[in-house]
Amino acid sequence: MSELLELYEQIRTCTKCDLAKGRTNAVPGEGPANAEIMFIGEAPGFHEDREGRPFVGAAGKYLDELLASIGMQRENVYICNVIKCRPPQNRDPLPEEMEACRPYLDRQIELINPRVILTISRFAMARWFPDKKISEIHGKPKRIGNRVIVPMYHPAAALHQPSLKRVLEEDFKRVPQILKEMAHLQEEEESKPAPVAQQMSLF
Repeated sequence: MSELLELYEQIRTCTKCDLAKGRTNAVPGEGPANAEIMFIGEAPGFHEDREGRPFVGAAGKYLDELLASIGMQRENVYICNVIKCRPPQNRDPLPEEMEACRPYLDRQIELINPRVILTISRFAMARWFPDKKISEIHGKPKRIGNRVIVPMYHPAAALHQPSLKRVLEEDFKRVPQILKEMAHLQEEEESKPAPVAQQMSLF
C-alpha cells in the first residue's frame, strides 16, 4: 500500500505535461490495493478535477448502479484513468499527454495486479485493441497474459444514448462469470488452462 501512496504523491505533483498548469487536482485513482477488478476510463472531468477522485459525476453514479447490479460496490474495485489531469473543456487527450501518463498507469496495473481490467474509454481500449471498434468487441473478454481485458462502453455514452444503456448493462452481467473463470484458471495446473482460455478469447 505504501508503494501505491508514493505513486499517488508522484501523480499529484507531476509536471510532465502542460495539463498540470490548468488542473485543480490531479486524479490518481482509488480502490483497494488487492482489487480483482480495475476500471480504466479516459480522463478526469469537471467534478473529478474539483474533488481529486475518479468518476464522481453523473457517469460515476451510473457506474455505482452498474456495480450494484452485479452485487458489488465501488469499494470492491479499483478505478483510474489513462490521463490523470483534466484536459481543457474535456477535450480528447493528446498523444504526448497519454505518453507522459503511461508510466503511472503501467505502475498501477503492476501494483494492483487485477484479474480483470474493464476498459471504459476508447483510449484505454486502444492500449490492448488498437485496431478494434468498441461496437464490434464490447463485452467480449480476451485473455492477455494472466488477466482478462474486457472492453466496455463508457457509462457517460450510455447516459447520452439510451440504446447503449441496455447493452452496457447486459455486458456488466457477464463480469461475475469472467471473474469466476479466472479464479478457476489460477487454481488449475499450468498445463491445463487451454480450453478455458480459448473459450474466453471470443475474437
